[in-house]
Amino acid sequence: MNSLEVFNQALFLMINATASTPVWQIDVARLIADYLIYLVPLSLVAIWLSGDERQRGTAVRACCVTLLALGINQIIGLVWQHPRPSMIGLGHTFLPHATDSSFPSDHGTVFASVALTLLSDGLRRYGLLTLLSGIAVAWARVFVGVHFPFDMAGAVAVACVAFLFIMPVWQLGGTVVMRWVLMLYRRLLAWPIDRGWLPS
Repeated sequence: MNSLEVFNQALFLMINATASTPVWQIDVARLIADYLIYLVPLSLVAIWLSGDERQRGTAVRACCVTLLALGINQIIGLVWQHPRPSMIGLGHTFLPHATDSSFPSDHGTVFASVALTLLSDGLRRYGLLTLLSGIAVAWARVFVGVHFPFDMAGAVAVACVAFLFIMPVWQLGGTVVMRWVLMLYRRLLAWPIDRGWLPS
């Protein structure tokens, strides 16, 4: 076992809850680990509904960065299987999870991808909300034993790679993408848009 993996496991054991951890702390961590991610789509929908054309473009670009990053995660998982803590009998697990590769964390990747995109485009309120929520989720998923700390660091790295790839591609084709997205939005939701319930 190399020194990085030793450090990764040692750091995990420092954060991971134990059998003596109060039940309420574990329950709170489980809620954060499982449900806080729903803030991401809610935030993107809020940006779309309340934002101008540029902000809508940022929301769509955040989705593109996230989808690419999650695709990279899948490739990494196929090429290199990194076991979860429970798969090697390390620490304590308080949240059921499939026995798939732990690295990188998909939850961490979603938060990092969206936060990076929003903050880079000046949407500080939503970006900071996503960033702080992502930090909470990263801690919680290690705390309940389904991820190692380096899984979260890997998620941030993958998000950065996806962001750097999407940015020049978006400059070339972002206008076309937004035209199609707007057309689809206005067709699918024409009824509430025509009645003024949703912005056009």
